[in-house]
Amino acid sequence: MIAGASVLTATAATSAARGQGRPTIDGQTALIVVDVQNDFCPGGRLAVPKGDEVVAICNTIGRRFQNVVFTQDWHPEGHSSFATSHPGKKPFEVVQMPYGPQVLWPDHCTWDSAGAEFHEALDLPHAQTIIRKGYRKEVDSYSGFMEADRRTATGLGGYLKERGVTRAVVVGLATDFCVNWTAQDAAKAGLETFVVEEACRAIDLGGSLDKAWADMAALGVKRIKVTDLG
Repeated sequence: MIAGASVLTATAATSAARGQGRPTIDGQTALIVVDVQNDFCPGGRLAVPKGDEVVAICNTIGRRFQNVVFTQDWHPEGHSSFATSHPGKKPFEVVQMPYGPQVLWPDHCTWDSAGAEFHEALDLPHAQTIIRKGYRKEVDSYSGFMEADRRTATGLGGYLKERGVTRAVVVGLATDFCVNWTAQDAAKAGLETFVVEEACRAIDLGGSLDKAWADMAALGVKRIKVTDLG
């Protein structure tokens, strides 16, 4: 082999992937697995329809990534995003919080509960870190990067920067909430960002899914298929 040929080939492959809107899977790419937890799967307190279907897909594609990060919803009892914390309010109503509109949810993913645990079939033992979010009682956190007050960072951005990560592939639950906010914040952080459509499932409240895809696209987030991973 001609000296340097492998480097040139890798560079060409990277350029080709970018040109076709596909991510290069290498040491600069992280898979972010968002909230694949029991409470978001069938039988859970805030079940996303067919949410458990993402597990096998995440397992399959996840083994191709050197860098894997999990996010985990992690709420104290009586969290301000719970409908039960607002007398007279019902789940899925919207209230105004100091940081803006907040959808009220059924109690879910409370500390150390079975519902907060990752789905038992999620099998990516080489994941290096877990970002817990929503653990402050007074503020929610859909995004793995930034809490809903849009001021408090979770530390994920700094972690990925120090690891030399320049692109993110986002999967998990739910497409129109935590996946959406995480992908948008990844793009805002300067990461080339992709969302694998089949590896996500949505809640879809009043058109929230279509809006999520549009908002992600506006920030340059690429919507891809599993086959686009090569």
